[in-house]
Amino acid sequence: MSQYAILIYEDPAYYETLPPEGWPAVVEAHSVFTKGVVEHGGSITGGGALKPVTTALKIKAGTVTDGPFVESKESFLGYYTGEARDLDHAIELAKLAPATGGGVELRPLHDPSTGRL
Repeated sequence: MSQYAILIYEDPAYYETLPPEGWPAVVEAHSVFTKGVVEHGGSITGGGALKPVTTALKIKAGTVTDGPFVESKESFLGYYTGEARDLDHAIELAKLAPATGGGVELRPLHDPSTGRL
């Protein structure tokens, strides 16, 4: 099995205006996704939701600055890591990921034992 990262990009305004009673549906969508990955022969090995982009810090050459350093309607708000048989299988699994009003980016994870990127 190969390892992949599924990066989730969404419009943060959706979550900023989501009423409290809307959160269970968001949690359920991610639960359905993780179950779907397993049902389709893959696995989830990690992941997480990120705080809003306004909480980001940029650290460059030892200097720390507040806030996002790239302005965009969609922000990187979460990720999963997992395993799939091959790239086609990983694409199939990534298509299951919930990304309300946004999309996902799929990237293979580097295997340091190969000695190259």
